[in-house]
Amino acid sequence: MISHREIAAAKLNLALHIRGKLPDGRHRIETVFAFCNDGDRLTADLADTLSLSTSGLFARELPPNEDNLVLRAAQALQGAAGIADGAAIHLDKRLPVASGIGGGSVDAAATLRLLTSMWHLDPRHATDVAPALGSDVPACLISLAARGEGAGDELALVDPSGISGVPVLLANPRVALSTAKVFGLWNGIDQGPLGDWRKGHNGLDSAATALVPQIETVLAWLQAQPGANFVRLSGSGATCFALFDSDEQRDRATEAVPREWWHLATSLR
Repeated sequence: MISHREIAAAKLNLALHIRGKLPDGRHRIETVFAFCNDGDRLTADLADTLSLSTSGLFARELPPNEDNLVLRAAQALQGAAGIADGAAIHLDKRLPVASGIGGGSVDAAATLRLLTSMWHLDPRHATDVAPALGSDVPACLISLAARGEGAGDELALVDPSGISGVPVLLANPRVALSTAKVFGLWNGIDQGPLGDWRKGHNGLDSAATALVPQIETVLAWLQAQPGANFVRLSGSGATCFALFDSDEQRDRATEAVPREWWHLATSLR
């Protein structure tokens, strides 16, 4: 019997402005993160050693286990806590890889939450190791609407009204997109401060679309759906999303998604 379960909630960037570069070479951003109520699924049992098995639609696209952020997160937490406990972890990979919705970061964060509970650890160990696993991992660890600055790892929770419970449809043309390549096309111009996320933008739109032109088609299709009141590219893409006025309108749009696209109908936390 599986003893512990955790959802690796899909991450969305409601807005993303690039402000410059940090001394360590990472991009300085301002963003508002939101998280869905669905995503990848992790389960774990106590074991003598750490191990990872995978399944799901996108399991074949994952890196080898030794490079997988799930195992790296487990090893980092094990080291920070100074314990030798093991875990047999299983990842049901339902979210596309390299798609702008968290990917390995949400899986790593879910692993930290899962093992913190299963191993009965102080949550501060997970908080301590999260930044070294990736700039988005601290936000994914919280998995609630938050404003991110710095490299996205300087966090402040935001008022969830207007976010929590909102119906959302994610769509991806099934094209993997390298985050590094998209950020590499940034022109070096400060995109200005981010205030209200609805009045902001995704500063990676043009770069992502230059690499994957199908993004324009996905965005246009979402914009045309009745009840869609907010449409945007998430992160570096190529996943796009639309917020809807009602579950019913989202569900009708879901039924019409082109068959060749990956999609997820859910709601925001």
